[in-house]
Amino acid sequence: PVPAGLPGDPEPGEAVSDDSSRHGGRVRGFPHERGSWATHVYLPCKVQEEFLELLELLVSRARTYVSSLAAMEEFHLSLSQCVVLRYHWIEPFVRSLKERLASFHRFFCVADQVKVYTNQNKTRTFIGLEVSAGHFQLLELVSEVDRVLEEFDLPTFYKDPSFHISLAWCVGDLSGRLEGQCLRELQDIVDGFEDSALLLRVQWEEIRCKSGNKYFSFPLR
Repeated sequence: PVPAGLPGDPEPGEAVSDDSSRHGGRVRGFPHERGSWATHVYLPCKVQEEFLELLELLVSRARTYVSSLAAMEEFHLSLSQCVVLRYHWIEPFVRSLKERLASFHRFFCVADQVKVYTNQNKTRTFIGLEVSAGHFQLLELVSEVDRVLEEFDLPTFYKDPSFHISLAWCVGDLSGRLEGQCLRELQDIVDGFEDSALLLRVQWEEIRCKSGNKYFSFPLR
């Protein structure tokens, strides 16, 4: 048993709410349990002002097909699925991640291919920029993260991942409306945007792990 009153523990009388209206209608992928922490390993993406200009153009065009699309406020590239950790696993999990990721150096990716995604249970649809260069380094990172997940008997990442940076999302499976003509128009915007080749060349400098309300950073060398 874990001693009570550890930093980050929920308050004893804290009520757990799964009211989807509080987070844009999104539906939780798994039920909330006290002491279970939703955990995700990812590469955070710092964006330039020009990236936000491109995002505005893309979302504006895509909304002519799906009006409920919302632009992402933060950007990242996932290295794991969202998994559930018990509270007392967090420290050894993070320690194991730190050991396995310590030798990795900074590297670049190019994310310039517009693609439409849905989550596994089809409750959300995303527009993202798929990686077209830098795939090998990402697979190496995922391999190490997967080993840590296996240590804790947690689901590993997808077998043939489509690495991407999500740009916008909406509730429900609306991929049919966004694929085809809409997707072609969005790709044309990306291809024609000034300095897009430089803008969409992303340097990764750190890996992060978010577990509940805790963040852990692993700088790349």
